[in-house]
Amino acid sequence: MQALTGQDTPLRKRHASPLHVLTLILQAMKRPIILLLLLLLLGHARGQESGIRRGTDSVRVHFRQGESFLDPSFRGNGDRLEAFALRLGALLSDTACRVRGIRMVSGASPEGSTALNKTLSEQRAGWFGRYINGRFPGRDIPVLSSAPGIDWEGLILLTESDPGVPFRAEALDILRHTPEWITQGGVVTDGRKRRLALLGGGRTWRYMEERLFPELRSSVLKIRYECVYPEEQTDTVVVVRTDTVTAVRTDTLVVRRTDTVRLAVPAPRERKPFYMAVKTNLLYDALVIPNIGLEFYLGRGWSVAGNWMYTWFKNDNRYRYHRVYGGDLEVRRWLGYGRKPLTGHHVGLYGLLLTYDLEWGGKGYLGDRWSYGGGISYGYSAPIGRRLNLDFTLGIGYLGGEYYEYVPQEGHYLWQATKKRRWFGPTKAEISLVWLIGHGNTNPKKGGRQ
Repeated sequence: MQALTGQDTPLRKRHASPLHVLTLILQAMKRPIILLLLLLLLGHARGQESGIRRGTDSVRVHFRQGESFLDPSFRGNGDRLEAFALRLGALLSDTACRVRGIRMVSGASPEGSTALNKTLSEQRAGWFGRYINGRFPGRDIPVLSSAPGIDWEGLILLTESDPGVPFRAEALDILRHTPEWITQGGVVTDGRKRRLALLGGGRTWRYMEERLFPELRSSVLKIRYECVYPEEQTDTVVVVRTDTVTAVRTDTLVVRRTDTVRLAVPAPRERKPFYMAVKTNLLYDALVIPNIGLEFYLGRGWSVAGNWMYTWFKNDNRYRYHRVYGGDLEVRRWLGYGRKPLTGHHVGLYGLLLTYDLEWGGKGYLGDRWSYGGGISYGYSAPIGRRLNLDFTLGIGYLGGEYYEYVPQEGHYLWQATKKRRWFGPTKAEISLVWLIGHGNTNPKKGGRQ
């Protein structure tokens, strides 16, 4: 067996198979082919570098909630927009460049509806298009708008980077794994926004509404351009000496053109918005009791309101007496998570003081000393105009105090009895016309600009 094996090996060396020969040929050709491919790739890259250069410059601007007009004083928008316009002007004046268009990608925070966010995005793009074509007349630069809706990805990034978010781990789990809409039988029953609003009794939503949502109400403006620059210039000088030593001296000058644009402008610290309302109770107005109220939004769903009423009419000849003055102070909690301030459902705790003297030709009632009371309230403030709401409120509680009963007789008022009032029941009723005051304190769906 060993002898046969020893004779078989030389036979295979003398008579190689065709497959073995083909393998040797391919191995010999491999290195030149690789070198050739590298040269082709380098030549392609060289052509790209010295040919057409395409680029995109971008800047981010911020809008106030529910507004389509860009406020230059808000979060450094003016500086950002000016830097963007200067860059656009430089590209338009460069004969080697051609601006292909401007793209505006508008994100939204979760408060508004999808339809409203889309409408706002289109109106914001329209405003920006008018601004650009007014700044550069005759250019007719196309402005394309893209409105992906609520910027959930941006909210995830902001939540990941902010350790102060209440119940942050649970919030991230909702943002990553809960569908935006959950339906049963074709009816929406739950979803990402609702679960996020209910998390931690609303603490997470209120924190995001104050600190994270404003970052999502923004638009990114992108200039898409194309520039054609000449190839790099190379000057080569060869010096040859006449002696036996040949020296070659090469000086190479490479000319590169670089455009550097810095559009990032540090945004100034945003001032906390100021929201308030002036109102009048139409029920008291109907009873000829002029009144006025003020309400101030404190933030995070809280507000404080004060109301005052005053009237004093008398006609002794006809025994008419109509005197009422007093007021109430109320602390309110707004329940509409994700809504704008001073709009939607609210509950409150109030206290009141008043004096009165009422007599209309018959028995009169005189509360000469302060009557006092308080209670809890529930109401709803509905938008009816761009800066107008109609507030319906009912309060139930206690009203106590001392009062006198009297009757008019022959030009005099005769005392009848002194009584104590201990009333449990409705102690407050309002149908109030509310005027909203403050920059951005508007109802975007009603009247005027959205």
